[in-house]
Amino acid sequence: MVLGDSPVARGLRAVLGTGGGASGDGTDAAPRDDLLGADAVVVVGQTGDFAAVPTRRVAEQRALAAEQVRSAVAAAARAGVEHVVGISSAMVEGAAPDRQLIDDPDDPDEVHDAHGTGGPTTVADSADGDGAAAAPDSGAAGDLLAFEAALLAAAADHGLARVTVLRPAVLVGPDVDTLLTRHFEAPRILTVRGVRRDWQLVHLDDLGAAVAVAVERRLTGVLTVGAVRDGLPDVLGPDEVVEVSGLRAVDLPAAVAFATAERLHRLGVLPAPASDLACTVYPWTVTSRRLVAAGWSPGWSSRDCLEVLVEQTSGRNGVGGRRVARRDAAALGAAGAAVALLGTAAVWRQARGRR
Repeated sequence: MVLGDSPVARGLRAVLGTGGGASGDGTDAAPRDDLLGADAVVVVGQTGDFAAVPTRRVAEQRALAAEQVRSAVAAAARAGVEHVVGISSAMVEGAAPDRQLIDDPDDPDEVHDAHGTGGPTTVADSADGDGAAAAPDSGAAGDLLAFEAALLAAAADHGLARVTVLRPAVLVGPDVDTLLTRHFEAPRILTVRGVRRDWQLVHLDDLGAAVAVAVERRLTGVLTVGAVRDGLPDVLGPDEVVEVSGLRAVDLPAAVAFATAERLHRLGVLPAPASDLACTVYPWTVTSRRLVAAGWSPGWSSRDCLEVLVEQTSGRNGVGGRRVARRDAAALGAAGAAVALLGTAAVWRQARGRR
C-alpha cells in the first residue's frame, strides 16, 4: 500500500500495482480498513512535487509533516502491517567537492545521521557577502532528515521492528518535479570551478522495483538506490551531461555561486536556500550495494534517465528552481547573469517589470 497523492506516490502505485491514495502531500494516512492485509505500507517523503512545497516557516512545515508521518505509521500499526518503507533521498548524506561514494551501512538497523557525515551540505561554506552561512538543514535535505526521524520515531512508538528507508539518487519519472530536475530547465548548467560533478540518476520504475525487493527480501535499515552498471554506480560525466541535455555550462567560483544564491534566497527571488545548491554542483553518488546483492537490477541507465528528463523539461525555463517566462530567462542571460541559478536582484526585477 502506497500512501499519498504525490507524483512519486502515484508512480510507485503504477509500478507496484498496489492500492493506496490520499489527499495531501504524500504522507497522509489511509483509512485503517484500506490497509488491512497489506504486506507493507510505503510512506513518501520525497514527493516529487516541487511546486507544492509549502511556503510556511521551516519549523511549522516540518512539524506538520511529522504529524502526517505519525498518523500514517499509526494507521499501519492498527491494521497489523509489519513493514513500513519510507521514501527519502540520498541528498541527506551531503554533497561536497571530494564526496566519496555513499554506501549502505553494514548494520541494517542503522540509519545514518547526515549531520554526522558533514550534514546535508558541506558548502564551503555557503556564506553570503555579510559572512553569514546558510543553515545546513534549512532546505530539502533537512526536510527529508526530519521526515526520516519522524518515521523512525513513530515506528518505535508503535513497536514496528521492520522499517526500511530508501534513499534514491536524482529521481526522474512521469510528473516528478524537484529542485534537481529543474536544474535542467535553466538556459545553462551551473558548475563550480575546479569541481567535477558526475551525475547519477534513477528512474521511478526502478525505485518501485527497489521497494518490491526490500519488502520481498525483508530488507531493513537504509538502502541507497541509483543507476548501476555491472554492479557499480552508473554516472554521467560533465561532457556527457552537456551532450545529452544540449545545454552549455556556466562555470563560477564556489564563493560567488553560494553567496549570490543565499542573497537571492533571502530576498525571495529564489525558492530554495543556498544549502540546496550543493546537491546540484557537487557529487553524491550511491552504491546501491545491498539492493544489488539482494537481486535488484535497474532497467534504466543514468543516460536513459537524463534523456527522459530532458524530454520532460523541454520548453520550460527556470532560474534556481523558479519557473519563468521565456523572455525573462532571455533577459537574464543577455544581462550576463549565471542564469542556471544566479543573477542579481536588480536584473530579476527588471526582467519581471518587462513582462
